[in-house]
Amino acid sequence: MMNRFLEAQTKAKRAWSELTANSEPVIYIGSGTCGMAAGAASVGQMVQETLDKHGLHARVLRVGCIGPCYLEPLMDVKLPGKPRISYSNMDSTKVRQVLEALLLKGGTASEQAFAHFGEEQGPFTAGIPRFQDTPVMRHQVRMVLRNCGHIDPEDIDHYLANDGYVGLANALAQSPETVIEMVKEAGLRGRGGAGFPTFRKWQICRGAPGDTKYVICNCSEGDPGAFMNRSLIEGDPHCVLEGLLIAGYAIGASQGYVYINSDYHLAIQRLRKAIAQMHEHGLLGENILGSGFSFEIKLKDGGGAFVCGEETALIASIEGRRGMPRFRPPFPAIAGLNGKPTIINNVETLGTLPNILRHGAAWYSRHGSTGNAGTKTFSLVGKVRRPGLIEVPLGTTLRQIIYDIGGGPWKPFKAVQTGGPSGGCLSEEFLDLPVEYEAMASAGSIMGSGGMIVVDEDTCAVDLARYFLGFTQAESCGKCVPCRVGTYQMGRILDDLACGRGKPEDISKLQNLAETVRRTSLCGLGQTAPNPVLTTLRHFRAEYLAHAKEKICPAAGCKELVEYHIDPGKCTGCQRCVKVCPTEAIRGARSETHVIDPNLCIRCKACFEVCRYDTLAGNAITYSSRRSQS
Repeated sequence: MMNRFLEAQTKAKRAWSELTANSEPVIYIGSGTCGMAAGAASVGQMVQETLDKHGLHARVLRVGCIGPCYLEPLMDVKLPGKPRISYSNMDSTKVRQVLEALLLKGGTASEQAFAHFGEEQGPFTAGIPRFQDTPVMRHQVRMVLRNCGHIDPEDIDHYLANDGYVGLANALAQSPETVIEMVKEAGLRGRGGAGFPTFRKWQICRGAPGDTKYVICNCSEGDPGAFMNRSLIEGDPHCVLEGLLIAGYAIGASQGYVYINSDYHLAIQRLRKAIAQMHEHGLLGENILGSGFSFEIKLKDGGGAFVCGEETALIASIEGRRGMPRFRPPFPAIAGLNGKPTIINNVETLGTLPNILRHGAAWYSRHGSTGNAGTKTFSLVGKVRRPGLIEVPLGTTLRQIIYDIGGGPWKPFKAVQTGGPSGGCLSEEFLDLPVEYEAMASAGSIMGSGGMIVVDEDTCAVDLARYFLGFTQAESCGKCVPCRVGTYQMGRILDDLACGRGKPEDISKLQNLAETVRRTSLCGLGQTAPNPVLTTLRHFRAEYLAHAKEKICPAAGCKELVEYHIDPGKCTGCQRCVKVCPTEAIRGARSETHVIDPNLCIRCKACFEVCRYDTLAGNAITYSSRRSQS
């Protein structure tokens, strides 16, 4: 069995070498969900049409997300003997121009190139930066995302050629106890949010009585703005499945599950294909690689309930019951799925394991900081210039992530929401905070699975807390009173504040209620649901007081408290605001002063955003308090 694996790996490496040293052009198209949403399908169609039109031949690879989503759709071209060049924000016209310039005219099309993947500059790449030297990549360290954007995720040979399943082979050559000890020495902590040491979970489960044990990959990703797990599976499904096998071997399990959102269609498709390929190569089933270790993997489509990210609710869902958490202990490592010892690990945790088993604990722990070894992926989104999927060493500061990698917001920075709807809203004073488990907790937030949403001065702190609390309230399973009733009552208070009905005493009520919900809720959802409220109260209390006392929204984010006006002394009648108004609330002919009808205006802020004058000169469109009539 091992010989069969080695032969397949040798064959795959030979094919990969031929591909990268290619005798024909290779065209890479970013075809993750983000790329497809941006138009990768039409890019692929135009690539084929251009090749057919000119009778050209090229190898077309559909790869996963390489990270910088703001550049999608991405298309890379590698000519024989030349570095691979990346082109961003492609459309049908650009595709045709680039391919004709490269394949027919022998040019570089450098004026449209984003970056190249060569090690050194040369005449062909003159004026094109190296990909790893671009601002968005310069501070990143790619470990778990090493293959994303570089291999065809639906071709197991691409994974094998890049040392895929070597980590599994190394694990199977050692005892399970040695594998656990290696993970301990590496310092790997769970990437699902809590940061619990991975080895400790495994030790407890392995030592639990019983011959039947389970390991579950938790891909229940429901945070607004979060897409780390989905992107990793779409771009490199085999690394996650290899990690699942390693975890199963370490704890003595013979059955694994991947619990994944049912709307992750592309990720599910690629997982199913990867599992079938593993069976074909003897990497699943009986006596894997002749080691005596047997293992099977099943997919479980979840309904998308946010609460099923909690371990016991996830287990209930797999068992066919309603996804609701239960009291602990016993913990799943002792009594989990079907009452048997069970380990639940996050997608990123499992995707990291092959690297540790391939390169060793010392190699992994070189990255990160004391007590926070390794790297962490984040989905950096919101009011930031360069949004996307990133991977940085733990200990990197929020300032480095938001400004050095993300380019900072277009308008003055206000806060960053870390850890999703259960995380905290951290103000400017925390920008130099290192992204570490304990440091984030001390600031009143959490790292979570990796969502990071940046907001600027146009975002209202009260409205932000209202949005995230509304999400967790809707996702509450309703089992415990503090979460079911407490989040509802907090939501009512926030609604009153945002609509001008709030009173100063409501702020202290909100704080006390949030503290109670945090202390007394049954599971992690309820215990962390008040975080956005508590942190915005701590760092932006003045905004709450403005809503309660003066009935105004300083950021103009609460529609019920804002009214828009056009300054006749500054309006030039350009009609830009007229064109974007969705309710035709703005009237006025070209070159004449416009007027906003307050009865038709829905206060969407579109007119304010397109007004041709910048804020230094004074916008022709302004806003003022729209005081409550209650």
